[in-house]
Amino acid sequence: MRGMDLHAQYPALSDLRARARTRIPRFVWEYLDSGTGVEATKARNRAMLDQVRLSPSILHGEIAPDLSTRLLGEDYALPVGIAPVGMSGLIWPDAERHLARAATAEGVPYTLSTVASQTPEAVGPHLEGRGWFQLYPPRDPEIRRDMLARARNAGFGVLVLTVDVPVGSRRERQVRSGLTQPPRLTPRLMAQVARCPAWASGMARMGMPRMRLIDDYAGQTKGLPSNKHAGYLLRTSPDWEYLRWLRDAWDGPLVVKGVLRGDDAAALEKAGADAIWVSNHAGRQFDAAPATIEALPEVRAATTLPVIMDGGIEGGLDILRAMALGADFVMMGRAWHMALGALGVGGPAHLADILRDDLKANMGQLGLHRVADAPSRLIGSS
Repeated sequence: MRGMDLHAQYPALSDLRARARTRIPRFVWEYLDSGTGVEATKARNRAMLDQVRLSPSILHGEIAPDLSTRLLGEDYALPVGIAPVGMSGLIWPDAERHLARAATAEGVPYTLSTVASQTPEAVGPHLEGRGWFQLYPPRDPEIRRDMLARARNAGFGVLVLTVDVPVGSRRERQVRSGLTQPPRLTPRLMAQVARCPAWASGMARMGMPRMRLIDDYAGQTKGLPSNKHAGYLLRTSPDWEYLRWLRDAWDGPLVVKGVLRGDDAAALEKAGADAIWVSNHAGRQFDAAPATIEALPEVRAATTLPVIMDGGIEGGLDILRAMALGADFVMMGRAWHMALGALGVGGPAHLADILRDDLKANMGQLGLHRVADAPSRLIGSS
């Protein structure tokens, strides 16, 4: 079995998280790990997942769980993918391409952020035509058209419109870290870099990351706080007319990310969305938001579209909890980057192994042959 030694040393995401924290400079860790406000929403995501209970079922004989999932016309080996994370390349050198290659190898979707440190053209060739592109909505129609064309031509087939960032959040912990966009290494930050040789050597080879796609349109915007980067200067707060324009302009599946209400989900289905992504931006935008697992049942009841969920997911049991409450697919963002930080290029494959093994173990306890049958084990379901 691949990575037996790794499974002995790092059997869970919590182990990868602890190691990554020692290998990534503190200001980078604060960027990856922080929420906004007092981080109540981030904590709520985890706490509410722990309250979802599933009922084991006995005497099902030997089970060979089927972990495959079909979503938006594609078959995936696992019911979990890689969510977009801005400036991934700051968290680990060349993270976007490492994660794209890992996603292809593991048979899961990878979502490239508009504010990634690599362009669609640089990442697309590693995705074999199955990439997802996340759009922070540009105000200028010509920039919109050009971004969509570039994503499509680079092989990204699914468009994800993020709608839960109508304004920038304060992200106080991130600001305190001293990180700016593009990153500027002050003596205080350099001291942190010096304690992380693997990260530092990778950055020396790659160069400090910047938002390359945004720079193509905005030029270099220097010295902005990390919660007010150049991407904010280009984008707008979308409305329903904007969504209709995007639906007409994009000829592939359109996913809307950042939904927490059933009435919004129903309206999005009428407007032509192809899937609903339940997300509170991992607690990074609004600190009084419900946990995504709390919002999920209302959204599920309001739409016939596929429902994706992120927020607080740490293992296979959490994936099953989300699917038991109505998710068709689950996304994780921080976790894949923690895996990179912990183990470098091999980290994402090890995390995929953790998730795969945890799914199988818990499905065996529940007597489930397919992940889609998880709702039948939800305590309180009929």
